Amino acid sequence: MSLIIYFLRHGETTASQTGGYCGTLDPDLTPEGHQMAEEFADAYKSLPWTAVFSSPLRRAIATARPLCEAAGIRMQLKEGLKEIAFGQWEGKTPLEVNREFHDDYIRWLNDPGWNAPTGGQKGIDVARQSLLVLEEIEKTYATGNVLIVSHKAATQIMLCSLLGIDVGRFRDRIGMPVASISIVEIAPHGPLLLRLGDRSYLRDHLRKRAGT
Repeated sequence: MSLIIYFLRHGETTASQTGGYCGTLDPDLTPEGHQMAEEFADAYKSLPWTAVFSSPLRRAIATARPLCEAAGIRMQLKEGLKEIAFGQWEGKTPLEVNREFHDDYIRWLNDPGWNAPTGGQKGIDVARQSLLVLEEIEKTYATGNVLIVSHKAATQIMLCSLLGIDVGRFRDRIGMPVASISIVEIAPHGPLLLRLGDRSYLRDHLRKRAGT
């Protein structure tokens, strides 16, 4: 048996609805976001979970909580699973950022791995902090099912790091809708992607909600 890591992006927030940049901001889930968390728990509670790790931000904790309660497993909070910090872009839409921070925005679009949002974090910084968590998980759990509840960019970056994709391409190569689950097996020949951005467990009206 291998170690299987389930990467779950948190459920819907007001920021994911509007497309505003939301890294260090700490909104709760919308009512529909809470429904997404409950539906994930219903779909996956019977899986034999070895551990559950979550970002300490409210939207991630609220997404992880129903599964932890249903499966009777303790949630472990990790700072390294936080979302990328967007600095002065926090709470602004891409149109606003392009208008107010045009040069920084163009540099970031071209390579967000090595260019940071104004006053924020580079993608490579998020890769470093999250890889420490992944290394801890791999050292602690040789086998079993481990859930990681995190954020859009942070999860995209973790998947790029595991799969050998240039971190600077995390926005271009990995789709990550709200409440989607991606599954990676830590196989003998390296990480194997089993599922990406899956939301088939959600009811139709939740899957069809607009947002980023």
